[in-house]
Amino acid sequence: MKGIILAGGSGSRMWPSTQAVSKQLFPIYDKPLIYYPLSTLMLAGIRDILLITTPDDKSAFQKLLGTGESLGISISYGVQNYPEGLAQAFIIGEEFIGLENVALILGDNIFHGSGLGRDLAKYKDPNGAIIFGYEVTDAQRYGVAEIDSAGSVLSIEEKPSAPKSKLAIPGLYFFDNSVCTKAKKVKKSKRGELEITSVLEMYRQESELKLKILARGTAWMDCGTVESLNDACNYIRVIEERQGYKIGALEEVAWRNQWITSSELLQLVSSYQKSEYAEYLRRLIAQY
Repeated sequence: MKGIILAGGSGSRMWPSTQAVSKQLFPIYDKPLIYYPLSTLMLAGIRDILLITTPDDKSAFQKLLGTGESLGISISYGVQNYPEGLAQAFIIGEEFIGLENVALILGDNIFHGSGLGRDLAKYKDPNGAIIFGYEVTDAQRYGVAEIDSAGSVLSIEEKPSAPKSKLAIPGLYFFDNSVCTKAKKVKKSKRGELEITSVLEMYRQESELKLKILARGTAWMDCGTVESLNDACNYIRVIEERQGYKIGALEEVAWRNQWITSSELLQLVSSYQKSEYAEYLRRLIAQY
C-alpha cells in the first residue's frame, strides 16, 4: 500500500499567519504539524508516500523532509495548483498510485493512541474503502456517517446543518485501486469542490464501504483553526512532559520499525545539534 498526504490549500482561515508559510509547517509544540500525519502512515507500515502541496510550499517541504531516504522511506512530491477538493488527490496522484492500494491522510490531522499503528496496519489490503468513525459533539463541522445497528453505512454527508449522527469521519481513508477511476467521475459540488464524500458514496452503492470506529482513548485532532492548533499544541505538550515520550517523532518510528539502524539514527541526531528533540533521540538509543 502507498500513502498520500494532502497538504495543500491556502489556509485562509488562518490569514495572515499562513500567507507566507504553509499551515502544515507550523510547530505543534516541538515539531512541525506535517510530522504527525506522516508518522501515522509510517506507524501503519506505509513507506512509499506522496506529499501533495502548493507550488509555493513545495520547496519548503522538500527542505524539511527530503526524499525520506534517511528515514528508510520514499517521499515524492505532487503539486495542487488550486485546491479543488480532497478527491483531487487521487487525480494528481494517479501515476504515483499505479496498481497499488492507497491510504489518504490530511496534512492537518493528528492521530494518537495506544496500538494505533498496529490497528491501522490491518487495513492495508482493503476490499473497497475503509473510513473511520469518531464521535464528536460538533458533527456539523465534519463529514458525518450514519450507520445502522449492524454498523453498515447508510449515508455520508459533508458538514450537514442537521447531522444524522455524531460520527465524524476523520481525515484518514484506506482505498483499493479503483479509487482513481472513481475520483475521475466526480463532479464538482455546490462548493466548487471534488468531494471525498462523492467517492465514498460510489463505494457505498457498491456495498464496498466499511466504517471502523476508532478505539476509545484514541485522540484525533483536526487542526483547521487557530484554536484547534493551540489545543493540539497543549495536548502534545502535556503528554510528552508527563509521560516522557514523543508523539510523531519520525526518526523514532523509523528506528522502532527497523527501517534505520542505531548508527543511522545517531547520524541523523547529530544534525539536530543541541535541541531537546535531539537529546530525546540520544536517550532512546542509550536505553537499548
